[in-house]
Amino acid sequence: MERRFGELNPPQRLLMGPGPSNVDPRILRAMATPVIGHLDPAFLSIMDETMGWLREVYETRNHHTVPISATGSAGVEAMMVNLLEPGDDVVVGIIGYFGQRMADVASRTGANVRVIEAPLGEAIPPERFEEELRRKPAKLVALVHAETSTGAEQEIAPVAEIAHRYGALIAIDCVTSLGGMPVRVDEWGVDAAASCSQKCLGAPPGLSPVTFSPRAMEVITGRKSKCQSWYLDVNLLFAYWGDGKANNRVFHHTGPITMIYAMREALRIALEEGLEARYARHRKAHEAFAAGLEAMGLTLFTKGKRLPMLNVINIPEGIDDLAVRRRLLEQNIEISGGFGPLAGRVWRVGLMGVNANPAPVITLLGALEQALVEQGYRCERGAAVETARIVYMR
Repeated sequence: MERRFGELNPPQRLLMGPGPSNVDPRILRAMATPVIGHLDPAFLSIMDETMGWLREVYETRNHHTVPISATGSAGVEAMMVNLLEPGDDVVVGIIGYFGQRMADVASRTGANVRVIEAPLGEAIPPERFEEELRRKPAKLVALVHAETSTGAEQEIAPVAEIAHRYGALIAIDCVTSLGGMPVRVDEWGVDAAASCSQKCLGAPPGLSPVTFSPRAMEVITGRKSKCQSWYLDVNLLFAYWGDGKANNRVFHHTGPITMIYAMREALRIALEEGLEARYARHRKAHEAFAAGLEAMGLTLFTKGKRLPMLNVINIPEGIDDLAVRRRLLEQNIEISGGFGPLAGRVWRVGLMGVNANPAPVITLLGALEQALVEQGYRCERGAAVETARIVYMR
């Protein structure tokens, strides 16, 4: 009997969770262009162009700036395994789940990990890093710029100044922030940063843009031991991407051609829009969404400085978390719940890339209101959408 195999036909969702976000149609078109060899001279030129545009988005002159062929978690791990050796001291700032993950990754290098924590929804005052480094120096300070689990922003520039004053490098996880709010690597004095392709940059998951300063590269090239990871060894990666001194490329891995196309187009879109205009668009989306939530009687969880692209909402008493998310999914809208100690207590809503625009924001507010009302929640019908529209008209 002849076997029949169904075609791939996933539902079309409005992705308003913490990532991935919906992919810009221009990026999808770029991904449909012909694949060429990963050492083809034409592709090497595309790699160079992508590196250059990524430097602009990171606001850095660092040569060692590339999209690693792996997701954002691998980029964060690449920073740790390249900068740390067994016995090194590292101070990790924890303001949520992803700071805890940084500490875990650091511990696996054999480093001595010391943590500074803040209550969930808050950031760490910079002076706490000074107190810790004054007590005992460290090789590295690592922290999350935009904490996806709580919606809190950690100030970077003053922490970097303190770290350098005490002889430490500073590495940041900007997985959620890059492309949606300023990440000023050179101005802030950041030595290493790692992000992802699928959030504010709006490409599919699969790449992790990283950047390493000359100071960080001196530490990496002067290691006493081999990097813990062969695949993420920056010295080997840049033999393929180019060290900036010669144009000889050495095979390291087969680069994901189509994903590099996607990253190139995502960066092109961001730079054509203009970084400041892009940041302003994400801020406006947050302002409209937050105003709509307030009109609905909902509150945001984050107590400190809030991220524009990641909104953490307190679930009202008596409302079923999963039932609301299931109802939204029936309308092809995805949001996410909390995890760890925030499971069942909050919803996490992403306003990222193409979704940081009026239509997605207003669509979600209307659908969320309907889902809540169906559970008996009392609010002024239509007020959330109307309030968001007023914010957008200002």
